[in-house]
Amino acid sequence: MIKGALKEWHLAHAKNILGKIDSLKNQKADLDDKGNDDRLSAEELQELRGVTHDIHSLSHVNNSIIWQQSRLH
Repeated sequence: MIKGALKEWHLAHAKNILGKIDSLKNQKADLDDKGNDDRLSAEELQELRGVTHDIHSLSHVNNSIIWQQSRLH
């Protein structure tokens, strides 16, 4: 049961992290471009902060997974 639960968690949270990071980077770039042209609203600034935080969090998770995989090999 535990193995099955871990597989489900992995599929939901850890699969395709690099794709999620790339998507967030594109979203951040769009907000940065908009900020260069006009002023960002308070909601857009909050979104930019959240996207940046998510990028850092997912990068940390990805680095942790890579380190754990290197220990396995």
